Amino acid sequence: MRVRGKRRSGFCMIKFIATDLDGTLLDPRGVLPNEIFPLVARLSECGILFAPASGRQYANLKKLFFPVWEKTIFICENGALVRQGDKTLYLNALSAAPIKGILDAVRRTEGLFPILCGADNAYIENKEEPFRTRARGPYSNCIELQSLDEAIEREPVCKISVYNARSAQEQGMKVLPPFLEGLKLTLSGEHWCDISAATADKGEAVKEIQKQLGLAPDECMAFGDHMNDLGLLRACTHSRAVENAYPPVRAAAAGVVPSNAEYGVLKTIAALLREREKENIHV
Repeated sequence: MRVRGKRRSGFCMIKFIATDLDGTLLDPRGVLPNEIFPLVARLSECGILFAPASGRQYANLKKLFFPVWEKTIFICENGALVRQGDKTLYLNALSAAPIKGILDAVRRTEGLFPILCGADNAYIENKEEPFRTRARGPYSNCIELQSLDEAIEREPVCKISVYNARSAQEQGMKVLPPFLEGLKLTLSGEHWCDISAATADKGEAVKEIQKQLGLAPDECMAFGDHMNDLGLLRACTHSRAVENAYPPVRAAAAGVVPSNAEYGVLKTIAALLREREKENIHV
């Protein structure tokens, strides 16, 4: 309820905040700042939903945000999966038919290592380092198999994440497209690219959340830094790139906030909460 006589600003209309993690909310060491937990609690008290939006799996995100996981919507696997609590709100899985051919194409290219990302578990077949360690970073539930072919029918496959030993831009993004007709290949990090259904995207996931929860784009804020965040930013009127974002991401955002090293996302959320309190708005 708004105090009579005061005009509610666009900033104070926000009911939903989504943020990328690596390179955006996490600091340059890849650490989640503890300050996010009281901020998420305060957002919840104000009726504002908070959503980490990441290429990580649900189990990893739930563990990372465990102190506030029940107050959080999780956009997982670059938008292929959305969960609130343990309820699945949205799943955009790959068809099983082309997966074997995709895995074979990845296997044939030196320096590429696939991860089969299911709705509940991730699967790897390569034991080489540093791939093995890096795969277990974003995938807490990670199962090692002799061959990923064994996992194709185990559970819905959200995406195939590909680790590139040198550079994803120079390796996977160049050699894989001919094998991916009707699918999407997204650059998601210096060493990572992701293969998903053509419509799987963080932005599409946000649009589904907006549809299910009755939210308008101008009630939504998003933060990002990389190419896989473009859809996320475009789905939210109040889009913000961090200072360290890729130039195309900065160009697509409505504004730029301080870098992840300067905790720009935390500062912006804190400013929103101060303005909400200043306006004396109770949602």
